Amino acid sequence: MILNMGILLGKAKKERYGVAAPNVWSFDTVKAAYEAARDLKAPVILDIAGIHKLEETCDAVRFYEKKFPEVTAALNLDHGGAYEEIIQAIRLGFSSVMVDRSELPFEENVKETAEIVKIAHALGVSVEAELGHVGQGCEYEETRESGLTNKDEAVKYVNQTGVDCLAVSVGTSHGAYKGTPKLDFELLAALDKLVEIPLVLHGGSGTGDENLAKAVQTGIQKVNLCTDLSVAGLSAMKAYLGADYDNMAKKKGSGEFGNPSANMWDSDMEAAKGYKQKLMHYMKLFGSAGRDC
Repeated sequence: MILNMGILLGKAKKERYGVAAPNVWSFDTVKAAYEAARDLKAPVILDIAGIHKLEETCDAVRFYEKKFPEVTAALNLDHGGAYEEIIQAIRLGFSSVMVDRSELPFEENVKETAEIVKIAHALGVSVEAELGHVGQGCEYEETRESGLTNKDEAVKYVNQTGVDCLAVSVGTSHGAYKGTPKLDFELLAALDKLVEIPLVLHGGSGTGDENLAKAVQTGIQKVNLCTDLSVAGLSAMKAYLGADYDNMAKKKGSGEFGNPSANMWDSDMEAAKGYKQKLMHYMKLFGSAGRDC
């Protein structure tokens, strides 16, 4: 069952737990996410980014929604960019859209986000937006401080835009970190007290279990996950293949017959299993197991 994300996260805020928001991009990853949610009786937010083909992946979500009617989920556009992309997601039936204007000046961010909020709310779609800017892990040491969310601006932003949940920058970063993650829990605690709507943490991967558990305890309701799930899937696939391809590439004659016992279908299935197990780990960590609506 696909729900408005604002409703799903409102429950999480009231009961003080976090909801895992895995990026999905194929039938295999969508199925794995639904299976993880079913097995743990946990809600899940399916994040789809524009780069991952909105229409095709949305079709996969709708297919598995019918197969897993007991699962409570939200379908969210991740890092919505162009106006046309966001409208496309709404037309495709997404229950939530993220408007990412985090690199714009405050006033422009407010103006463009508020415009989307009016359209989305008229159609029963919730809106996530970002204030402050979560950068890339490869630039972590250079960009962490400059991107932190201003707590005073956060209150004004929520009031002026009408968004349903707010992605805040408190020291995380997208992708693999170059450096050690340092979360500003004092800032997060202040935001939790000042901002009435649910808070979102981007850049969950690589942040560490202790940091993420504390972030949820301090006030985060949605944690975005991509890199860690992808890495877990690749590790499971490599284990299935049972071959050191880096080493094989250095040897002559191995070629396409270097591992004749493996096949593409099963390798994809094994990757999905690794993805699923890692996602279940995070669902338990965030306290969402058994919280399905």
